[in-house]
Amino acid sequence: MNMKRIQRLLTFSVVSLGLFALAFPVFAMDKVEHHNGQELLGEHIKTNGQHRIHKNGAYTASVEVRDGKVAGVHVQHAKKGDVPVRKFKTNRNMAEVAGHHFASFSFDQDQYLGTVWIGYAYVDDYGVETIYWFPYDMILDGITGAIEYVPV
Repeated sequence: MNMKRIQRLLTFSVVSLGLFALAFPVFAMDKVEHHNGQELLGEHIKTNGQHRIHKNGAYTASVEVRDGKVAGVHVQHAKKGDVPVRKFKTNRNMAEVAGHHFASFSFDQDQYLGTVWIGYAYVDDYGVETIYWFPYDMILDGITGAIEYVPV
């Protein structure tokens, strides 16, 4: 009888570990990376055309600039080509929050004045969502097509 109890416990342990192993990648993939698009673009905002701002493995993000404004963000995969990009809007500077500046007691003037932030996002092969945030006044078409960003 003792042997059957050990066998059941061992079976239960193996099944439990297997279920945990299957569920773990789902939790690991709920990651979001926020980037300050304004800082990444820098002085390129003064020059019309496509400007590469970030490379993430096989993914390359570039910003299209027209007349000193961001006309769009495009992401390309080295083998798959163009990647769909979604447009978000929020009243919080998510790039700053992601950088853990929220612990300081100084107030960000842009946040205090109610600046709207526009984010362009894509999801990579591992389920990581990468978002590039720009202040509203840098965007050529404003909030057109942007959906409200709700942090997870």
